[in-house]
Amino acid sequence: MPPIRVPAFAKVNLRLDVLARRADGYHELRTVFQSISLHDTLQLERSRKPGIELDILSDPILASLSQRENLVWRAAEAFRRNVSLRGGIRITLKKRVPVGRGLGGGSSDAAATLAGLVRLTKRRIAPERLLEIAAGLGADVPFFLFGGRALGTSRGDEVYPLPDSKRQTLLVVSPRDIIVSTRDAYGWLDRRLTKNPDNPRLWSFCALCWSPQEDHLSNDFERVVFRQYPRLARIRRVLLRGGAAEAALAGSGSAVFGIFPNPAQARRSARLFPGDQVFLCNTLSRKAYTRALWGPGAGGPSRA
Repeated sequence: MPPIRVPAFAKVNLRLDVLARRADGYHELRTVFQSISLHDTLQLERSRKPGIELDILSDPILASLSQRENLVWRAAEAFRRNVSLRGGIRITLKKRVPVGRGLGGGSSDAAATLAGLVRLTKRRIAPERLLEIAAGLGADVPFFLFGGRALGTSRGDEVYPLPDSKRQTLLVVSPRDIIVSTRDAYGWLDRRLTKNPDNPRLWSFCALCWSPQEDHLSNDFERVVFRQYPRLARIRRVLLRGGAAEAALAGSGSAVFGIFPNPAQARRSARLFPGDQVFLCNTLSRKAYTRALWGPGAGGPSRA
């Protein structure tokens, strides 16, 4: 059986509202996810050697960790347990999405592993069960089974497809010297949580979600993360001065992205960040995302 190659696309949060801490210790979220074309690549193949082999290219930090700590390995193991798969699996992960930047690279890798294994093994698995497996791996992993533009609620693991906006050009700036721990970011935010489900801002948030018009970027993490890392606020200002219509922190950071009128202007702005990683990319519709992840003619996990 030939190997399967699947992309694992990054995401940005067009809007991210963090509500108060829940009884289970997590935070209630309202967010709008948006897939972007920046991606890792996974190759999956059957192996005569039992177990799971994982090779990681282009990321020495991840490669140095125990394989069992990696979300790709954990996703493959969860899939094998659920379908009673015999034999081994070999996975090669080529990293391009930087780690610890709020772009969802690890969660996307996990979802791409699940999708790739469905395609590789041709095993049928109920979509509800696939979503349960995804949610068990991480709060935003379920989103990466669908992609496009979507509303995330609860911990971000309840996902509702939204109308796609028009294709937009993004420039993502990833500082080489700043990694933001998601746990730390939530800790900084805790003391400032004053929202509740009846807050008028949340009602306006929900109304805006269902409009296919352009989103106005908003991220509750910016105030506290920018205070800890003022350089990220400067990156946002430089993007806006460089022609971005809007700019915002990606998730809890440390990447910052700007939305540009056209690729040429984004390329010019990229020259303003000679010491950082920059990625010129575009937003992805749900249809394009599904075709790339699940294969031509596929309809996503509901047809897996």
